[in-house]
Amino acid sequence: MEENTIESLYKTSSRLARLVNTKIRRYLLDKINWSSHLIAIKGARGVGKTTLMLQRIKESALQDAALYISLDNFWFTTHSLTEVVEYHYNHGGTHLFIDEVHKYPHWQTLIKNITDEYPDLYVVYTGSSMLKIDYNEGDLSRRQVVYTLNGLSFREFMQFEGVEVDAAVSLPELLDRHQAIAVSYADKVKIQPLFEKYLKCGYYPFYKRDAVGYDFRLQSVIRQILNEDLPAVEEVTYPTIQKVERMMMILAERVPQTPNMAELFRQLETNREQGLRMLGFLERAGILNLLCSESKNMKQLAKPDKILPNNTNIMYALSIVADKGTLREAFFFNQLSNVANVVYPKRGDFYVDNMYLFEVGGKNKTFEQIKDVPNSYLAVDDTEVGHHNRIPLWTFGLLY
Repeated sequence: MEENTIESLYKTSSRLARLVNTKIRRYLLDKINWSSHLIAIKGARGVGKTTLMLQRIKESALQDAALYISLDNFWFTTHSLTEVVEYHYNHGGTHLFIDEVHKYPHWQTLIKNITDEYPDLYVVYTGSSMLKIDYNEGDLSRRQVVYTLNGLSFREFMQFEGVEVDAAVSLPELLDRHQAIAVSYADKVKIQPLFEKYLKCGYYPFYKRDAVGYDFRLQSVIRQILNEDLPAVEEVTYPTIQKVERMMMILAERVPQTPNMAELFRQLETNREQGLRMLGFLERAGILNLLCSESKNMKQLAKPDKILPNNTNIMYALSIVADKGTLREAFFFNQLSNVANVVYPKRGDFYVDNMYLFEVGGKNKTFEQIKDVPNSYLAVDDTEVGHHNRIPLWTFGLLY
């Protein structure tokens, strides 16, 4: 390959790495074992996977030894990734950062071949949260480490807003020390206005540059997920994508609910198996969260016990009216499910790590529904500092 044909890729990589802001770092940056030769980073569109890779390049001072490329670049319509890898390696390249890998045909086989043919090359790639590792095509399971990047926690959002934040806390630590932890933040900043802003527009890092028209930007992201990412990782027809979009909008007006699946599938003119498959698409895409009891899960094609928006920003973007109770439950489930196992209990709202039972509500919420249950707690809104087993809802955003 002629040197001048690849020069644009190096210029773009260098420029992006040079300009990326490293003052605010996502939680995953320090959790990744960067010494691994093959790293996969999954995550929903818009959560900051590209920025994470560029920050790594900049902070590690790899300079020309690292190359960042995005496979949705038009350059790859007339060139192959294997050409780039060969050129980069032969010219002293040691690290390759590949974005949007799900856009490339037979990407798993390609990544496997790269690691086979260039065993000393460090490869990091990102893909949609819908990305599936197909064990029949280029089995990568034994050679790669997979990480998932979630959207901003409330703790990270406060950092983005210029608040000096403490390290993330574990759930047991929060339950034990929530009063002291809450006081330490309440002494720095007025929590409730920040928390309300986060619920509306704080989950996706791009809120910083798209504060005006944020809802429209998020709607656009959702359309890209369904119209570009979904067909890139699943064999779906256009009519199916249309049905998935319609399902999303129907559910956006009704959540939370113990869904009447038969009625939903009738409205969509689809059968049970296809309907549950579409629900699975929306969950993996980071648009919905499906809460199931311990005995039920989507792999068994069982209906979920409750359906919630994945995060509160999506609810504001898709719903005419954002129900307060739904916002509270969606926030709690989103933040806890990123660090713990959360299931639907017989009593209460959420059962976490087979140990803790939670009810979520406003500041006047009582223990009536979960009284006499060991390890039971209230996650209460509109409260800066709690006491005993009444814990401010916002503090559950300090877990990562």
